[in-house]
Amino acid sequence: MGRRERDALAQVPLFQGLPPRHLRRIADLAKEERLMEGATIVKSGEPGDSFYVILEGEAKVVNESVRTINRVLPGDYFGEISLIDGGPRTATVIAETPMTVLTLERSGFRRVIESEPEVAVKILASIATMLRRLQRSTTG
Repeated sequence: MGRRERDALAQVPLFQGLPPRHLRRIADLAKEERLMEGATIVKSGEPGDSFYVILEGEAKVVNESVRTINRVLPGDYFGEISLIDGGPRTATVIAETPMTVLTLERSGFRRVIESEPEVAVKILASIATMLRRLQRSTTG
């Protein structure tokens, strides 16, 4: 995996603070994929087993009524909840342009966190930080 891909993963809050060797290990599991305009990348309600970081292109996030609720651009990511728990997707993501994404599958990620407790602890801390921010934003 090249520097561009490692740098993209390093910007994801879930992986921030990981030592370089652990980040490299996660980057080595990631695959670069090219997607065509109009491709459905993930579909709401389906089981999730992958996490995505956008390297090139744009996609829209739509809800169940197919209303666009967000757009994702290079540097953005999605699928982190499914990466952790393997649960159903919470939204549908559709490529609006040709795209290049990094895909990290849950099975490989799980092996890393099982074999590297330091990675698991750092990721738990990142999740706790995200939850605190969410709690602050909902309580005012």
